Amino acid sequence: MEGLRHLLAWCTVINYAILMLWFAVFMASRAFITGMHGRLFDVPPEKIRSTNYLLMGVYKLGILLFNLVPYLALRIMF
Repeated sequence: MEGLRHLLAWCTVINYAILMLWFAVFMASRAFITGMHGRLFDVPPEKIRSTNYLLMGVYKLGILLFNLVPYLALRIMF
């Protein structure tokens, strides 16, 4: 069980690092990303921004549900 707890803890840390990197890259190059995706998929920049933030939220919920909550449950049990 100790190995599984360590695995879930590291998965949580790595996934949050990916989420923060995603946010930082998007904020640093927002105009480039929205322009590129707007040209490729013919989508307005507002829709690209809102979809990106929605996907970040879904990813964050996935981290919480599949990594952090099982880690905390194992912490409480053992």
